[in-house]
Amino acid sequence: MNARKGDGRIAYALLAPALLVLVGLMGYPIYQLVLISLFDYGQEQVSGGAPLIFLGVGNYATLLSDAKFWSVLGQTLGFAAVCVVGTLLVGATLAVLATRVRTWARTVLFLAALGAWATPAVAGSTIWLFLFDANFGFVNELLGTTGFSWTFDKWTAFGLVAAQVIWCSFPFVMVTLYAGIKAIPGEVIEAAALDGASTFRTARSVILPLLRPILIVVTIQSIIWDFKVFTQIYVMTNGGGIAGRNLVLNVYAYQQAFAASEYGLGAAIGVVMTALLLVVTLGYLRALRKSGEEL
Repeated sequence: MNARKGDGRIAYALLAPALLVLVGLMGYPIYQLVLISLFDYGQEQVSGGAPLIFLGVGNYATLLSDAKFWSVLGQTLGFAAVCVVGTLLVGATLAVLATRVRTWARTVLFLAALGAWATPAVAGSTIWLFLFDANFGFVNELLGTTGFSWTFDKWTAFGLVAAQVIWCSFPFVMVTLYAGIKAIPGEVIEAAALDGASTFRTARSVILPLLRPILIVVTIQSIIWDFKVFTQIYVMTNGGGIAGRNLVLNVYAYQQAFAASEYGLGAAIGVVMTALLLVVTLGYLRALRKSGEEL
């Protein structure tokens, strides 16, 4: 028992520098975000032309009574769900494919995935816009739909952005699941085959249960990433689409804070997003702990 306590103290001492850095880089900005959300903080207050007016939860009351906020929240949840499911399907399919192909093909696949992963969001979004350009895009030229605007309609715009998000997100899932599949002992697969299990039955009853901890982790990680997408939506829909039809919470908060100069209301949206992501993060940490125990 004393040895465990000593090990715990050493672990906390080693983690203390990183904890201090995190508190400095994240704790203070979050404190300021919460503080601003409690005031009527507009352009006049920023320039010093008017005093701060304490609203308490007034900004939150305004936000929660706003039908547009709930509409944007629903769009954000739906958009994130499509991106997460698409990322998992593409990543898992390519991970399985990577275990079946030859070394040179696997190397090409991983290099291509690395290129997608390493491409900055702004550059990747701009490239996708060029590929799907109404008049000069390669995709419209290939499909024979020259003149069709993929970003004009609400749903095609969301689909185009979701495809770009999936393209730059699947490498993480692919590499992680590939490592998990390769870590499964070959004897387990051979035993299932000797027992007469089909490929589908082996995948469902043997491989998936062994990969469940990893699947939970990559799913929660993808939820965190896709829920707070900003760059792709902002760049590819020109700030949220026509009449704000393609808004998500991050872009909506930006519009309220910087376009409408309602910094307090924008901060309140940021706090709500932070709270939602904190819930997901707690689930992520719990899944990490559970996966560590199972592995």
